[in-house]
Amino acid sequence: MPRELLTLRGCTPAGPWHDVLAFPDEATRSLGNLDVDISDEMGCPQFAWTLVDTVVISHSPNATDPGLVDVVVGTGVIEHNEVWPGADLGTMPAVPRFALAEEDYRGGPVGECRSVDGLLAPRKVRPDIPLQLIGCEPGERLLAALGNPQARAQEWGVLVALDRFGREMRSHWVRMEIAKVSASALGGSLVDITLADGGDDDRPSLGARRIWETWYQGFPTMPNQWASLDTRGRAEWLDLTRPHPGDEPDRTGGTHHLEGQFVTDKPGLYCALGEALIGPGRWFERGLEDLNDCLGGRRGVLGPFTLIWHDADVARDALNFTLEPGGKLTYFEESVRLLESRGVTVVLR
Repeated sequence: MPRELLTLRGCTPAGPWHDVLAFPDEATRSLGNLDVDISDEMGCPQFAWTLVDTVVISHSPNATDPGLVDVVVGTGVIEHNEVWPGADLGTMPAVPRFALAEEDYRGGPVGECRSVDGLLAPRKVRPDIPLQLIGCEPGERLLAALGNPQARAQEWGVLVALDRFGREMRSHWVRMEIAKVSASALGGSLVDITLADGGDDDRPSLGARRIWETWYQGFPTMPNQWASLDTRGRAEWLDLTRPHPGDEPDRTGGTHHLEGQFVTDKPGLYCALGEALIGPGRWFERGLEDLNDCLGGRRGVLGPFTLIWHDADVARDALNFTLEPGGKLTYFEESVRLLESRGVTVVLR
């Protein structure tokens, strides 16, 4: 994906971004992936983009309002304007509002800005990104596709990553347009297959290799195996976690212990919470709305029960941002309140 320089003008940073801007002498601080939404003066969404692998290049006081900040970032840009049919980049809202948030569950709100120089520039359609499958042992249907690749070019298939015991770790949809087939570099009767386009929307990052190697050895049985990962790595870890088996009844009552010393970001909260309630490698959602659903039953544990949150001050400091600019409760406080509303007695230590 091509890299671009954008200038976010008149920013009112909040939460994690405030920490980034607190170090003016430290350049190229990473913000990960950012969602940018443009809404009208009534708050109705109009347009959306994702800024991929965003890095702060520089920042300075805004020329017209020194209390605000202009931020120059290096990033890749994905446009999502198809989300709102009829949206026309030529007819921006009279008073547009630019909201910034860390993508998905990887963080919280970043803040707002008055404009983004370069965001509305026309862009070429993303070129195809080939994907090479090394060491393939084709089954019947894949052999048929190899024999008549044009007939299968518009079909879709699923790549499934398995651990060494044959259990599914992750899946990825690909279009079956075969660009090249050759004898495999691994030898024998295997073949290497190059797909014309392997997609990029849900391809794992290069940083996922370490996490996948851990999971390849088998389902995690020890707590805190994710603790040494950065925020993006923890998000990758969450992508591999699994729900509680649905054929087992929910447990209620008793005491659970949340080891909070590593809860330094949102993914860390959900990694630790899943381990505390249903065990290592288990999934207990990635956001507050989904967490509320999990606490409603069929996820392995159901209130009332007691949750002893050890080293709670770590999360209190790390999740000290609000869900919306100007909100009254921090993310940490919202999390505690949600747990308590579902019959959980939360003991902060």
